[in-house]
This record gives sequence, C-alpha cells and structure tokens, in this order.
Amino acid sequence: MEETLEKNVERHPLQPFLPDGVRVLFLGSFPPQRKRWCMEFFYPNFINDHWRIEGLVWYGNKEYFVDNERKTFIIEAIKAFCTERGIGFYDTATAVRRLADNASDKFLEVVEPTDIQSLIAPLHNLQAIAVTGEKACDTICEYFKIAERPKVGSSVELFRKIRLYRLPSSSRAYPLSLQKKAAAYAQMFKELGMK
Repeated sequence: MEETLEKNVERHPLQPFLPDGVRVLFLGSFPPQRKRWCMEFFYPNFINDHWRIEGLVWYGNKEYFVDNERKTFIIEAIKAFCTERGIGFYDTATAVRRLADNASDKFLEVVEPTDIQSLIAPLHNLQAIAVTGEKACDTICEYFKIAERPKVGSSVELFRKIRLYRLPSSSRAYPLSLQKKAAAYAQMFKELGMK
C-alpha cells in the first residue's frame, strides 16, 4: 500500500526561475499535469491567464506574450521580460499527490512543501513573495506559521522587510475579470516601486 501511495507522488518538473536581482518571487501551488502544458515554463496552461495579466499590466496588451496561432506563450519574450524586471518563479510545493484528474488546487495534496527559506536566502534584492491562489497562500502561511492569512489583494510583512502579497488566482475558474486581476497585480508592482 505504501508503495502505491509513493507512486502517486508527483515531483516538481521545473527548476526555480531566479534571474539575477529578483525583486518579486511568484509562488503558485504546483504546475498542472504535463498534458495541459503549452510550454516548458511556469503557468504553462494556455487557458491560465497569468501571462495575459502580465501583458496587460506592463504593456497594456493581454496578447503581448501570447502566440494564438500556435496556442502557446512566447517563452523567449517571457524569460527576457522576467529577467529584465527581476521577477522569479517557483511553487510552494515540491511534491504533491493529485486526488483528481484535473488541474484544480482543491484536489492537490501537498506531500512536500518547498523549503522557501533556502530558496530565498540568496535573493538579496527580494522585496516580495506573491502567491496566486488559495492553496499557495495556505501552504506558505503554514510554512511561516502566519495565523491570519492575507485577503486577496492585500499583503503582510514576512521578515527582512519582505512582504507577502496574496494576488487573485490567474485561473479562469477564479471569478474576477481579467482587468480586475491585472489591477491587483499592477498595484503590487507599484507599491514595490517597480512600475
């Protein structure tokens, strides 16, 4: 039985993306199943709006990072943009068990949370960790023993003057318009002096 449970454990398929000078680290919950990927990078599901939100926030164009013809995102432009702006990516879990055959965080069991302290220790310019979704927020709050979770669109101080921002999920299942989601992301970047 134990062997069966171990077989169902899924390890994180990506390395953290931490360009020099990271100021904001986005931590989601965990990537969707590979069958839902359109690229080898974070937020790889074509129907997830993270890269549309970033396009809207920074360029006023939700299609800026989108290749509609190929139903994918423009990974080279995304990596260059993130490197230039000091935006890093990883997730709050390094191993999970999927309790259903879908991408919903509701059906993710965190088997091994990410060692966030070790992840951020070398990031000397880090100003904020941004979580995008309830599962990521719950996991990081449990990790840092934060009793009162921040509400969507707000932040709390973690330590070393690093703030934890809770942003609206970029999943289309989250009931908020793209424009309102982008406004929340833009507000964070503005507060951090990045926009």
